[in-house]
Amino acid sequence: MAFRPQVTDGERIGLIAGNGRFPIIFADNARKLGYHVSAVAHEGETEPELAGHVDRIHWIKIGQMNKLIKAFKEDGVHQAVMLGGIKKTHVFTTIRPDFRTLALATRLALWKDDDILREFAKELEGEGIAICESTFGLEGILAEEGTLTTRAPSEKEWEDIRYGWDVVREIGRLDIGQCVVIKDRVVVAVEAVEGTDGAIKRGGELAKEGAVVVKRSKPQQDMRFDLPAVGPRTIEVMASVKASVLAIEAGRTILLDREIVLEKAKSARIAIVGIKPE
Repeated sequence: MAFRPQVTDGERIGLIAGNGRFPIIFADNARKLGYHVSAVAHEGETEPELAGHVDRIHWIKIGQMNKLIKAFKEDGVHQAVMLGGIKKTHVFTTIRPDFRTLALATRLALWKDDDILREFAKELEGEGIAICESTFGLEGILAEEGTLTTRAPSEKEWEDIRYGWDVVREIGRLDIGQCVVIKDRVVVAVEAVEGTDGAIKRGGELAKEGAVVVKRSKPQQDMRFDLPAVGPRTIEVMASVKASVLAIEAGRTILLDREIVLEKAKSARIAIVGIKPE
């Protein structure tokens, strides 16, 4: 079971880092809280800049579980968080699993995200490394309920938001993705292996302009893994296809580089709203 760690001065916490700025933001915050941060980063995914924000960093290829565990044990890590995504397309291209990862894969009936991550967490916990909730210490960057931008959605856009909110819950329940693109109550794109930005670009190009993007966590969301996150890049992609609204789940969506996000949204006349989960 996930837990929220208690800070002991100088205690070390592990960071299993995927892509994007989330791992960097977490590392900065954890160090302010008094932690030493030991990161395991993935080649071809993790930002090289992370090295300047942690106390130690180890680089591995995707699927090298033994190397990850060895790195944390060498650094005396007993608790860790998993932050930042790993593109699903690696499954078909660059993943190089070691024997331990292959053994884990054979235990899975289906390659669903949550099943993979829970089994991965179980492996680490068996080695004395507990996986913590990914929101610990980050309450200040979780999206709140209400309209976050100067522009609010129109009533027509709210119709698309409400429709998309129910649709994205169902695709989440099926473990397909966390994002849909809606136009005039029509599902234009569903997030799959290409990720949120890819889905927005594809859906926005099909909708031409005025698309509504809805992103929320899965009904069965494990708070240790894969929380929805949006940042400046998301807004840039929306602006490039003239999408008009971003609806996200309040209290469960990470808002990265908030000031930049809101400024970019204002420039592109994009409305951002946080919706309270049921």
